[in-house]
Amino acid sequence: MIETVFSFISAAWILLTAQFWRVLSYPVMSGQRIFWLYLGTSVLIAYWIYYRESKRSEHEVRSITSFFSFLFPKKVWDHSSAWLDVRYFFFHQILGKLLYVILIVIATDGLFQLVTGGPNIVAATRDTAGPTWSSVMISFAYMIVVIAVVDFVGFFLHYLQHKVPILWEFHKVHHSPEVMHPLSNYREHPIDNIAYAVGVGAAFGIMMGLASNIFGYLPSMPEIFGVPLILFLFNVAGYNLRHSHIWLRWPGRLSMIFPSPAHHHIHHSRHPEHLDKNFAFVFPLWDVLFRTYHMPETDKDVEFGLYGQEGPSEYSSCWRLYYIPFRNIFAKLREKPDAPAKVETRQDSV
Repeated sequence: MIETVFSFISAAWILLTAQFWRVLSYPVMSGQRIFWLYLGTSVLIAYWIYYRESKRSEHEVRSITSFFSFLFPKKVWDHSSAWLDVRYFFFHQILGKLLYVILIVIATDGLFQLVTGGPNIVAATRDTAGPTWSSVMISFAYMIVVIAVVDFVGFFLHYLQHKVPILWEFHKVHHSPEVMHPLSNYREHPIDNIAYAVGVGAAFGIMMGLASNIFGYLPSMPEIFGVPLILFLFNVAGYNLRHSHIWLRWPGRLSMIFPSPAHHHIHHSRHPEHLDKNFAFVFPLWDVLFRTYHMPETDKDVEFGLYGQEGPSEYSSCWRLYYIPFRNIFAKLREKPDAPAKVETRQDSV
């Protein structure tokens, strides 16, 4: 019995150690949002914004020091919320993400095999046809259709996370930062991760299975650094500014076609006019079609955090980010049906 316990502890330690080193490798992994190239292009875009704004000011002196102050302002890094995101990044990515990876693989591969009635995705990928002009065209069309459908599934799941009270309790965690920087992107509850893993993984599996049935092989998507072309462009176009203090809005109707960082800033804003807006990830068209799109000219009304929050946030530690949603849900379930109705803010009820 003791040997079994020690074997389990040893295996768990090896797994956690491997995940720790993997997390440290995120900046050199193209599949991660903080890949060095995505961070680098965000910094270049940030410098362009800094340069443009400094030119408008007669008293602004441009320098490396002032740019770093613009990039890493005290109003963000003096806030406890910013450092909680740093701690939670390591805590959650090391402990909480293993189940997510397992579930998305199971969902994708399981639905692929169910649709095709054939081998798994790895085997099907080996059977991919060689490149021809027609196969290249098919690959581009396949990429656009699959990512659009999967993005719609993500949009719909995101909408439900805001509208279904139980799901909102878990999704609140991602909306709880009062200031944002790129690691704020990783402030997600494990239940949120599971919902996306199952939903998005299933959508991928179904679409890949249908493509395999239609074409007789599984098309490959055009890639750069192993990332589908559309997602690569999405990431290099200032992705890391989406969770930051830097406002960037594409001009005119371009923001309805390709998501700007400002699109996501509005989603995180607790201003009444910004609530439940801009759910889409890659294609803002879904927001336009379902009338959840909102894009003001400036960020003067943007303030991050949960609507209705007064005083310090209760989401103040890694443990509380995990625990509070369950506490709130169990409290609601224990409420007696004949109890007086509670006056709720949006952060309680949406």
